[in-house]
Amino acid sequence: MDVATTARRQRGFTLLEILVALVIGVLLVALVPPLLSGMSGATELRGAARQLAAGLRGARNEAITRQHEAVLTLDLAGHRFGVTGDPRVVALPESVALKLYTAQSELIDGATGNIRFFPDGSSTGGHITVSGPKLAYQVNVDWLTGAIAIVEREVQP
Repeated sequence: MDVATTARRQRGFTLLEILVALVIGVLLVALVPPLLSGMSGATELRGAARQLAAGLRGARNEAITRQHEAVLTLDLAGHRFGVTGDPRVVALPESVALKLYTAQSELIDGATGNIRFFPDGSSTGGHITVSGPKLAYQVNVDWLTGAIAIVEREVQP
């Protein structure tokens, strides 16, 4: 074996190959975090909507099983809610916008309101909208049956 053949076999990476690998690495570092943060916003919205739906279902179950009225009280300014019979207060993310549509008699003030459930499972009805810049979730409460449903909507400009 001569020296030239041995040198060709032990050849490493070229400068061009190293530069291409570095450019790909820089692009990944620059592009991946914004993509992940956008996904966390949608996940945060969906999570807040699910928490509200769980609280509403809990209030409905409380009313049916205990045979007395149960209420979910939503504090829009404080981004939190509570349910009759449950000492916990659930905090919602500050980054989401909340809107409450309920019966006039259930509005406590401009920033607080209730959705009430009755022993037969019915309710005062209404909906709570959890929204971000591009996406919104509406948690609907049927007044007749008390059924809770989450509907995804795009935010209109």
